[in-house]
Amino acid sequence: MAGSTFGRLFQVTTWGESHGKGIGVVVDGCPAGLPLTEEDIQIYLDRRKPGQSQFTTKRNEADQVEILSGVFEGKTTGTPISLMVHNTDQRSRDYGDIATYYRPGHADYTFDEKYGFRDYRGGGRSSGRETIGRVAAGAIAAKVLKEFGIELRAYTTAIGPVQIDRALFDFEESLRNPVAMPDVQAAEEAQNFLRHCIKNQDSAGGIVECEITGVPAGIGDPVFEKLDANLAKAVLSIGAVKGFEIGDGFAAATSRGSANNDAFAMDGINVKKETNHSGGTLGGISDGSTIVFRAAFKPTPSISRTQKTVNKDGEDIEISVHGRHDPIIVPRAVVVVECMASLTLLDLMMTGMSARLDRMKDFYNEN
Repeated sequence: MAGSTFGRLFQVTTWGESHGKGIGVVVDGCPAGLPLTEEDIQIYLDRRKPGQSQFTTKRNEADQVEILSGVFEGKTTGTPISLMVHNTDQRSRDYGDIATYYRPGHADYTFDEKYGFRDYRGGGRSSGRETIGRVAAGAIAAKVLKEFGIELRAYTTAIGPVQIDRALFDFEESLRNPVAMPDVQAAEEAQNFLRHCIKNQDSAGGIVECEITGVPAGIGDPVFEKLDANLAKAVLSIGAVKGFEIGDGFAAATSRGSANNDAFAMDGINVKKETNHSGGTLGGISDGSTIVFRAAFKPTPSISRTQKTVNKDGEDIEISVHGRHDPIIVPRAVVVVECMASLTLLDLMMTGMSARLDRMKDFYNEN
């Protein structure tokens, strides 16, 4: 299967299936000398693992990561870093009948059309469990970025019809509640809404927002390798993401140039923007201000409510999907969005190191 590798210089390849022996990732291109332990990665994996609240799947996985290569005496060696998480709580029997029909909203039909074969146990490679590899790799990328003073933070801004009030924004609150919302009132409303969905055998979607601070101006390229375009590809590659916007996003379409343009001003010897409608990029290149983007997630397609579909014999049937599923994936996807942004930004920073001859000369003359 092609398409499991992401990045050019900081390159990651994820592997494994939802109900296979394990899930993992190989990270190639990480600089040598980065202090790295399994605990550094586990912090991120703990944010996405199942079974942490009534709003997540009851699949009981510890998601303990193992570093198999690329680290010696607590530091990266510059060679490929291989990471693995064992699957320990598969219930493949819950998916036996899925082999005969196509679940609405899932990749069952498209997998069959492309490959003529599919792993129906929990969706195989199309399962959300594949994101374990992304998060493990993103944890490493985020640690490299911190060496440059770059920080990322993501949170939920909407669940179904419930949206946060920006006037009540408190990022620390998003770390305390099970829906990852930075607004205590909205978080409670969202939880009540999700309880209503569960009672009615339904699911919900939502929006994740990510902020990246400390990014210097000049990261990205002006044509096919734009920073915002690469962020969009990375985020849209996450299962269930159906929309992406950066800065004002779609709201910019109803604005005017006089309002949407970000005026420049001097801040001592530095250029700054007085507003940030562009979301931290201009012409596909970072402008030195905070990068802000959002991802829209569709409702979880696995619901126990009766739905119409077809089977592999071409017959119209009705089904009710059983098993252990999230009524909403947004809270667990927050860290996935954050990690995909980390991978994207670090890779572009590494490729951008050769953009100017004077900087290449400075580097090699100093060494």
